[in-house]
Amino acid sequence: MEEHIRQLLQTYTRHELSVPGRRLAAVLLPLYQHNGDYGLIFTRRADTVLYHRGQIAFPGGGHEAHDVSLQHTALRESAEEIGLQPAHVRVLGQLDDLLTTGSNYLVRPFVGVIPYPYPFVLDPRETASIIEVPLTWLRQHNPAAPEQRYHDGRLVQSFFFDYHEHVIWGATAKIVKQFLDLLVPEL
Repeated sequence: MEEHIRQLLQTYTRHELSVPGRRLAAVLLPLYQHNGDYGLIFTRRADTVLYHRGQIAFPGGGHEAHDVSLQHTALRESAEEIGLQPAHVRVLGQLDDLLTTGSNYLVRPFVGVIPYPYPFVLDPRETASIIEVPLTWLRQHNPAAPEQRYHDGRLVQSFFFDYHEHVIWGATAKIVKQFLDLLVPEL
């Protein structure tokens, strides 16, 4: 399946955005294999971070001047947030850029395969916990359309994945949705 995903991502026509005034950021979709199924690693952001406190996200963050590329940003931030070393990630490709509301980021998502289990080391200033979600579960709960829902006291329109006590929504859910929809013919 890894090779199939790599080929899909290499031949897929990505939408790369260039929006003046937006901060650049990148995230990593850490894909792992366990018990014959694949899954994705998510983080629950610490309550002390500036943006998206307590939300479910992929490891990643803002592009810095010394980053040679947005892929480098995703890998560097993953190492800082969860201790995932860049040498342990096989990047398969990237998904569409997307814009965040509120935090004003242009985000580029990268998909990478990691070993499992992995000895994550969380930076408690940024990451409260790791969440492993099987692709089988995500496929079965892939929403057909965005919905309106009250979240944190406000009405939002988003895709929602309710995994146990965790709610994956917003930009992270859009990224998951795009990844699942891209994989649909194979899965």
